[in-house]
Amino acid sequence: MMRGHDWVDRDLYPFESKYLDVGPGRVHYVDEGSGPIVLMVHGTPVWSFVYRALIRDLSRDHRVIAPDHLGFGLSDRPDDFGYRPADHARVLEELIGQLGLRDITLVVHDFGGPIGLSYAARHPDNVRALVLFNTWLWSLTGSKSERIARVMGGGFGRFLYTRLNISPRTIVPASFGDRSRLSKAAHRHYIEALDTPRARYPSWVLARELLGSSQWYDQLWKDRAVLARHPTLFVWGRKDPAFGDALPRWREAFPDARVLELVDVGHFVQEEAPQEATSAIRTFLAEAAVPET
Repeated sequence: MMRGHDWVDRDLYPFESKYLDVGPGRVHYVDEGSGPIVLMVHGTPVWSFVYRALIRDLSRDHRVIAPDHLGFGLSDRPDDFGYRPADHARVLEELIGQLGLRDITLVVHDFGGPIGLSYAARHPDNVRALVLFNTWLWSLTGSKSERIARVMGGGFGRFLYTRLNISPRTIVPASFGDRSRLSKAAHRHYIEALDTPRARYPSWVLARELLGSSQWYDQLWKDRAVLARHPTLFVWGRKDPAFGDALPRWREAFPDARVLELVDVGHFVQEEAPQEATSAIRTFLAEAAVPET
């Protein structure tokens, strides 16, 4: 039951809520279906809700697990947790260990990229394949994103995030290739999840850590050859104002990866093009499951 979360539309998000104590707090997650394991890792300011269409479809013949990071979605918001990407990565590793997940296909997006790929770099033998939506894995210092990252990570940005809730209200729709694809009902689930200044603090920390965790990202990028050994699929929205043009860098590092480019889609591919994304992932998983000869 989703007690205390009456704003969640059970028709849109019809999954059983489960909780796991990871030390700092309880992580909410969904665990649907059976079969090969697919673990979906979200970014900011969204939560597992963003993967709902993929969960519905893939759970027909896969075990699909989608957690909410601490401070996001339906998970706890402990006061003594750091909320940096490395902190979320440690929690994800704890969840994988407690649930005994083996031979995982990791699906990652946005901050879920470095958070999830950190696990893949540390435990490559427990990862079967990778699916990457728009994300990154390197320092943003010197990039076109640096200036806005410095503003959002400072005091003014904290005000915008915690007091005005700018991240789900404004940044999310602005990140779509076609804003009409973001329904009012879906948009409400991102706004309601961050209903108080305290609830919005974790999303601001990630804005701060766009630059604050640069050394951590660069260390992960050094492990890209280890990551590239896995079968990999990129599902990429080209109209993403943040990472739309990052795909060539990924393709150079992952030359054998399969790629689906969606030229009219923005940052939140799961919301804008769920059917195309699911179809591509299904084909990819079927091919990745065939042993090499």
